Amino acid sequence: MKLKLDENLGERGRRLLEAAGHEVCTVPRQGLASATDRELLARCVAEARALVTLDLDFANPLVFPPSAHRGVAVLRLPRKPSAADLDSAVTTLIGAMRQRSFDQQLWIVEIGRVREYSRER
Repeated sequence: MKLKLDENLGERGRRLLEAAGHEVCTVPRQGLASATDRELLARCVAEARALVTLDLDFANPLVFPPSAHRGVAVLRLPRKPSAADLDSAVTTLIGAMRQRSFDQQLWIVEIGRVREYSRER
């Protein structure tokens, strides 16, 4: 799957996703660190990429309707996350992507659990 990693995930998340066979580009490498949320998601749409982020602003399907993009996965980590917590959340995401696509969906990914929101009902 073609993914864009938000700046808050760093190289660790990129390496894990690439090792799982996904094509990953990152916000910092593309010089998009100062982009607004809407600009970032528009860029994802233009590149046919799903977004993986820690930014809870993307978790609102009323602001960012799932039918308007290639998918958003918001990783939810504990209040004081460790590197192992990030690894576990990304591993949960990878496992879910092996079973299904999150195209036109919002996924809230917690360690060991994925909540899915599809197109508007």
